[in-house]
Amino acid sequence: MQQRILGNSGLAVSAIGLGCMGMSFSYGPPRDKDEMIALLRAAVERGVTFFDTAEVYGPFINEELVGEALAPLRDRVVIATKFGFDIGTDPLTAPGLDSRPDNIRRVADASLKRLKTDVIDLFYQHRVDPDVPIEDVAGTVSDLIQAGKVRHFGLSEAGAQTIRRAHAVQPVAVLQSEYSLWSRQLETEIIPTLEELGIGLVPYSPLGRGFLTGAIDTTTRFGSDDFRSTLPRFTPAAIAANQALIDLLGRIATARQGTPAQVALAWLLAQKPWIVPIPGTTKLARLEENIAAASLVLTKDDLAEIERTAASIAIEGDRYPESLERMTGR
Repeated sequence: MQQRILGNSGLAVSAIGLGCMGMSFSYGPPRDKDEMIALLRAAVERGVTFFDTAEVYGPFINEELVGEALAPLRDRVVIATKFGFDIGTDPLTAPGLDSRPDNIRRVADASLKRLKTDVIDLFYQHRVDPDVPIEDVAGTVSDLIQAGKVRHFGLSEAGAQTIRRAHAVQPVAVLQSEYSLWSRQLETEIIPTLEELGIGLVPYSPLGRGFLTGAIDTTTRFGSDDFRSTLPRFTPAAIAANQALIDLLGRIATARQGTPAQVALAWLLAQKPWIVPIPGTTKLARLEENIAAASLVLTKDDLAEIERTAASIAIEGDRYPESLERMTGR
């Protein structure tokens, strides 16, 4: 697979990464461990080198899964994980934050053990903690880098000023935030800031939590253990209103002999050369479909049609319920 460099960090990864959260957390019960280990190793064999996890996914069991699966292949992969949630709270409905320096150090040591590695390639603050100055967070991760426990510092869902303040203390290699054709809030201020500072962008939910694949419609029902059941964008009314976006992706996909998901990922790759999406999946066929998106080239006319048509579509529904939306863009 093609490789991309995340900003000025020198961190080279596959153009398409793999978000591992859904294997253990948020989208129903954890999947079969042996099947997910096989899927993770299949991803490496197909050229994926960038894997994303976090201590809160489970908690803990996703890091353990990733660690066990990738330990024999460690020299071929880049592993990203995250700190910053209070594990004693409910991460889906009433999460608490904890980016105190002592906790960051504790999480780093625990994550290293669970990931079966001696260094974390990319260590993100999962959400900005308003009770801890970002300079203290960046300084603590800088100490971990000096100690050889971490290679690169990342932020997730941070606002432009927070990014600048952190970057002044310890260079931020990567921002991970939601970005896709139906979540474009980064384009006004964040992406120009990243370009100015030489910071890479890793979009999570690049397929809109499955919506942009075209597999979800107004008849789809989500179980109570599926995070999407709590999201305003996944009500039947919002799904119906947003169907125009799927129709657009479908038209381009037909012309390019691809799928809506592949067009959605190819569109992201076409935005900047330092963008690396991390679609998640638990199925080998979907993994291979997503990987193939790296080879799908959208023409200037395709991109112009997407921009023109998308501009006329008013996306219905917030990304998150209010309690979680307050934790983004700080």
